[in-house]
Amino acid sequence: MTSTAQRLAAIRGDVPPKRHNARTIAALTGNPGCARRAVLDGAGVDKSALAQRVGFPARFGQSRFAITRGNAFEAQVKADGGAELLRLVAQRLGVPVPQRASWTDLGGADDLPDRRERSRAALTATGPDAALFDHPLLGLDVAGQRVHLEPDLVAARLGGRFHVVEIKSFPVIDGQADPAKVSAAAVQSAVYVLALRDLLAAEGRDPESVSHDVVLVCPRDFANQPMASLIDVRKQLLVLRRQLDRMARLDDLLTAVPAGFTVDPAVDPVTLTAALHTVPARYAPDCLAGCELAYFCRDEARGQTGALGRPVREALGGIAEVAEVLALAAGRPAVDPEREEAAALLRSAARLRADALAGHRS
Repeated sequence: MTSTAQRLAAIRGDVPPKRHNARTIAALTGNPGCARRAVLDGAGVDKSALAQRVGFPARFGQSRFAITRGNAFEAQVKADGGAELLRLVAQRLGVPVPQRASWTDLGGADDLPDRRERSRAALTATGPDAALFDHPLLGLDVAGQRVHLEPDLVAARLGGRFHVVEIKSFPVIDGQADPAKVSAAAVQSAVYVLALRDLLAAEGRDPESVSHDVVLVCPRDFANQPMASLIDVRKQLLVLRRQLDRMARLDDLLTAVPAGFTVDPAVDPVTLTAALHTVPARYAPDCLAGCELAYFCRDEARGQTGALGRPVREALGGIAEVAEVLALAAGRPAVDPEREEAAALLRSAARLRADALAGHRS
């Protein structure tokens, strides 16, 4: 075991590393500047169990009803050998609907090496120009570990190009869907695009034959009638690749971690809490939707401008403490000359607020 692997094992404690999946890999892109998350994910720490131990359990996840509804919609879309799905994809891509297309189900088997080989062979073989590949087993390297991805997706090959198809059960109402859910689907789809490109590149095929345009299939309005949309995931691919490359350089990340840092589950909660405080986090409100430690970090960030969101922190010119913002707005001179401009804007905002409140009372 290398020194880096030994240190990661010491951070994790006497437990095996927690395996990533498509959702956790996608979540890595949500806050790439957070050293705490990068170190814990790189070590394979079970952050959900850790959050429970320090008294801030995660409060997100899919309900059983949502999972059942999603499975039913997916089965409907894939019925009849994917005939309706093929029509939706072809129409959205602006190509003629093929009269026939092969359908290859690559799921079902528990033997991962067998599924991996069947997926590799099917996705790299020459065959009918129009083809659908259901539940292919893909993989990515994350922090030195090979992660197996078992997506509920179809990779559609039309005109010699692959398109990842993501099927979600959230509705598109009057042409609009929940932006947060669409964003999450885009990042998760980018994980699959990257994994499929890596598979083709390893076989000497052109990775760019996997399109950056992902087909998102959702129910239209309040019915279960499926509709397809295109999402360009080039931005998500860049962020994802950059974060994966960063996690591959774990030695660089560990230089900022105190010697002896550990979140071993056997350690008492008070010691765990103190240890977490020694590794810097970068909390923002959107962490609540994707990180198991978000509630711990939110409590830690009380009184800091970052807790109000990145746009607020950036608009305040990098002033870290809410108390300092209020003091500057009240007229206290800025100690740092570089903050004088921000102080002047805060004083102006305070005057405008006072005038508005006075006018409202009168």
